[in-house]
Amino acid sequence: MPNRSTDALFQLIQSLERSEKRNFKLYMTRNSGSGDLKVIQLFDALDKMKQYDEEQLLVKNPSIQKQQLSNLKAHLYREILVSLRLLNQEENIDLILHEQLDFARLLYNKGLYLQSLKILDRIKDMARANNQVTYQLQALFLEKKIESLHITRSMQDRAEKLSNEVNEVNQRLELISVLSNLSLQLYSWYIKNGHARNEEDTAAVDAFLNDPAILRAKDVKEFYERLYLYQCYCWHAFITQNFLGYYRYCQKWVDLFEARPRMIEIETAHYIKGLHNLMGAHFDLRNYQKFNDTLQQFEQFMQTPVIQQNRNNLIQTFIYLNISKLNKHFMEGTFSEGLKLVPYIEEKLDAFELYLDRHRVLVFYYKIASLYFGSGDADKSIDYLNKIINWKVDLRTDLQCYARLLHLIAHYELGNFELLEYLLKSVYRFMYKMQNLSTVEEEIFGFLRKSFRLSPKQLKPQFETLLATLKPLEKSRLESRAFMYLDIISWLESKINHVPVQTIIRQKYLDALKRAEV
Repeated sequence: MPNRSTDALFQLIQSLERSEKRNFKLYMTRNSGSGDLKVIQLFDALDKMKQYDEEQLLVKNPSIQKQQLSNLKAHLYREILVSLRLLNQEENIDLILHEQLDFARLLYNKGLYLQSLKILDRIKDMARANNQVTYQLQALFLEKKIESLHITRSMQDRAEKLSNEVNEVNQRLELISVLSNLSLQLYSWYIKNGHARNEEDTAAVDAFLNDPAILRAKDVKEFYERLYLYQCYCWHAFITQNFLGYYRYCQKWVDLFEARPRMIEIETAHYIKGLHNLMGAHFDLRNYQKFNDTLQQFEQFMQTPVIQQNRNNLIQTFIYLNISKLNKHFMEGTFSEGLKLVPYIEEKLDAFELYLDRHRVLVFYYKIASLYFGSGDADKSIDYLNKIINWKVDLRTDLQCYARLLHLIAHYELGNFELLEYLLKSVYRFMYKMQNLSTVEEEIFGFLRKSFRLSPKQLKPQFETLLATLKPLEKSRLESRAFMYLDIISWLESKINHVPVQTIIRQKYLDALKRAEV
């Protein structure tokens, strides 16, 4: 059966809320003639389907001919979008400004130049108030057209003032464009590679911050320039594992929005991402109290209308809330308790299948695998790691590498030594190919190769030797990369002390709380 995600119209209909479907029916009733009955029939048929199947669609709706289907689908797709635009136009500043620009153009086409100019003035004021620079420029372009083609006598020195306005807006747009490009490129680098593996990676990432736009933006106080500047510094600090810098710029990112509450409504997705990154920074630094405070703030924000009335925002907050909840269990050493989240997360991953990118799914699989491993269920951990290993994707090579390494250690825990000899060679070759072998990984591989020949009595000193070798590397900027993905230190301590991994991590957490109270 065809995959339901391959048909755009089916995806769109499945994404509609009940109120949006009702509005579409009302819109079609008001605005269409008898010729659109087949469009409504097609809508109803697709709405009832669980998965898109064109053959079944035609069988159950004989009045729709196969040769008509393509045109009917295109027409229905457009009508749904029009009805959604009419329903949501008062909720979105982009749609409001776009509508006003349409009105200004219509008045201009009617020859009502002064009326058009009045609307353009309102558009510019509204755009400035809401940091919508591109709409300012569109309004200015139409205003220039009117002033250059018609004698309006609307203002003295109009040409000079308009030229200055356009130059100012163009300069802003140029800087915003460069900064947003840099931010996107840094994020893309991380999605492809993960954290910096060596000095070469660090130099490649440093180059992004050497762009002249970064220096120019430092003195600019406007919203989007600050937002993209902070994002550039955030991604750079995160990739290079400068977690204190990462925290500082995540906080600046969130503070930028909280100083301008209106922008939370306009750029909700950026605010959600900022809070997510701030929780991630607290997790990396083990700021337990601040992590919990930000998590509580995030949960409260999730209940606001701007989240509850927007499917995209709901999906994004589901992702980030549950990643943070899993991180909380990792920090506190409550792995077995955290497993209670897994059925709900899997249910939502299935429900949101159409909307989730592969990167997010991979992250969930890795975190769930780590949760099972930490709770002592190596078998179940392997099941989730296999989902990552067998998923042929060209992103997050770091996750691909550490999934294989954790997969190797899970088999070691189960005593699958015959399989391990093959896996050791395979995983080593893969990590070498991906340039993902640092001192930490080399030491782990060396230990595992030797361990096959050691008796249980001989193993403990070897565990202690490996622990003594790896412990100082936790503070090395580039070597610490491995410890972010795999808490090998706690695993070694658990083997030496013959207690579960989560017991070791839980005790570290409790000790840290006691120190904080002193």
